[in-house]
Amino acid sequence: MTNRIRLTMAQAIVKFLDNQYVEFDGKEEKFVDGIIGIFGHGCVVGVGQALEQGGHNLRFYQGHNEQGMAHVAIGFAKQHNRRKIIPCVSSIGPGAMNMVTACGTATANRIPLLVFPGDTFATRQPDPVLQQAEFYNGYGYTVNEAFKGVCRYWDKIERPEQIMTALIHAMRVLTDPADTGAVCVCMPQDVEGEAYDYPEFFFQKRVWHMDRRGINADQVKRAADLISASKKPLLICGGGVRYSEAWDTFKKFAEDFNIPFGETQAGKGVIDWKHPLNLGGVGVTGGKAANVIAKDADLVIAVGSRLTDFTTSSKWAFQNPDVKMLNINVTSFDAVKMDGEAIIGDAKVSLEAIGEELQKRGYKSAYTDEIAAAKKEWDAIVDEWYSKPESEGVFPQTLALGTINNFMGPDDVAVGSSGSLPGDMQRLFRPGNPCTYHMEYGFSCMGYEVCAAVGVKMAWPQGEVYTFLGDGSFIMLHSELYTAIQEGIKINIMVFDNSGWGCIENLQNNQGTKTFGTVFRYRNPETGFLDGPIVPMDIAKIAEGYGAKGYSIHNLAELKAALEDSKKENRVCVFDMKVEHGSMTPGYENWWRVGVAEVAKDQKVVDCWKDMQKHIAEARDY
Repeated sequence: MTNRIRLTMAQAIVKFLDNQYVEFDGKEEKFVDGIIGIFGHGCVVGVGQALEQGGHNLRFYQGHNEQGMAHVAIGFAKQHNRRKIIPCVSSIGPGAMNMVTACGTATANRIPLLVFPGDTFATRQPDPVLQQAEFYNGYGYTVNEAFKGVCRYWDKIERPEQIMTALIHAMRVLTDPADTGAVCVCMPQDVEGEAYDYPEFFFQKRVWHMDRRGINADQVKRAADLISASKKPLLICGGGVRYSEAWDTFKKFAEDFNIPFGETQAGKGVIDWKHPLNLGGVGVTGGKAANVIAKDADLVIAVGSRLTDFTTSSKWAFQNPDVKMLNINVTSFDAVKMDGEAIIGDAKVSLEAIGEELQKRGYKSAYTDEIAAAKKEWDAIVDEWYSKPESEGVFPQTLALGTINNFMGPDDVAVGSSGSLPGDMQRLFRPGNPCTYHMEYGFSCMGYEVCAAVGVKMAWPQGEVYTFLGDGSFIMLHSELYTAIQEGIKINIMVFDNSGWGCIENLQNNQGTKTFGTVFRYRNPETGFLDGPIVPMDIAKIAEGYGAKGYSIHNLAELKAALEDSKKENRVCVFDMKVEHGSMTPGYENWWRVGVAEVAKDQKVVDCWKDMQKHIAEARDY
């Protein structure tokens, strides 16, 4: 007879999560590190009660905005290379819906995120309850259906025993490198407190094996045939190289066959930037070296890449008329992109198998001195940007970035997500050891930077964490700065205040439109537009109001002094850097397709539309 234990559904969730483990390459570790939440009606007497009564090893973290706390969880999981998570708990209605954006961020980046949004009563008897939106087309419909469009798995628990199948499938998705992303399990507030006699075996220690997926002999031959027929191949190092921890294998593969490589935002930093075959960022926010080599490549070998428009320059980057694509990816969805030859398998074992076959064939690329010349030129360009001097009190963004980059240690992590900084960082930033460059650029979610940095630091105690963002992102969301102070977590928040959304203003101007709605100005009573003086903001004082250390910085000397002083601090440090407006880097041998107006009064806009048509004709259709 099966032994049973009577628990509420919420108590069963806590007990189950506390006993989940993962195994990767023989190393076993606990998968669920804690729970972060904001309590409201429903969850405070459901999951809140289950956590409060104890009997588990899950630490509770107090979030301060539901989207922000979910970004903490994403940053934590990403920094752990997807092998640890912090589930998120919310109340119903607006608290639940705040997590929808974060779920989109997790799914776009293939990062495991488990959310438990509160839901309305399964019985429907007290309805409509506080914070319930009613829908005329179906009484069982709630706002939590909104999660379906951004989650890899969605479920709603209307009976307490349903949580068993829901949690098993949630874990299946969360631990599957090919299928991972956001997982949503909705909890009607009455069911959270309902009890069931659960079988005890359901709560026993469960190990989820994250096995490496190998490739067969036919796949090896197809890949080796394509590479052997190429003279000038180009490797792309994507996020899959990081999550597979395949950086040494990738590097050896490049060295063995003299194949240069470019980096995506997710793959950047896993191999030393000084490596002679590392050409740096590729694509829209890439540098000149990788983009010049990409134009002539006759084979592109994308390893663990989603092949987004920023990586491929909207499918324009590869100009060789005979170019072919070879995509090595654990996810078939990504492996078939751009009409590529799909090799579906783990990055490490796939490269090892293909490399062994190429060794037998004695393959080498036909590159001579092109790689070294391109890299030498690009390194000199980066040096120039990083040392661009101040003039008449103007403090360039690139000088500030370079100064911070040079100050950071090899185990210090750089975090980023949105604005012009991801472009500057993919082009210029020189990371330290593997996994010290943490860029969320799948969703490019404004507000990720501060909140995720808290999760990164929780996952990475061995180094300082520096998160890079603009004033626009800081205003958007920095709620978990307070969580960091509460938990005694030190992060360094590097705010580049350029008085607006400089990245979008730059895009606007480059496509022929005059600046409009992208700079933070007062409304001008004479014109009726937002073209008055700049609205000043003292971010350092805002930081001090939270209890953080604030630095007001207007020049290089003040930045250097602040960096040195921050090393003495054990609390959150916020750097309020007043940088030169529009001082980001330009593009190099790239193009990004955006919807330019086909008709306009301004001839500059019309000319930009014509230029877009020219590039569309040069891009590859897939």
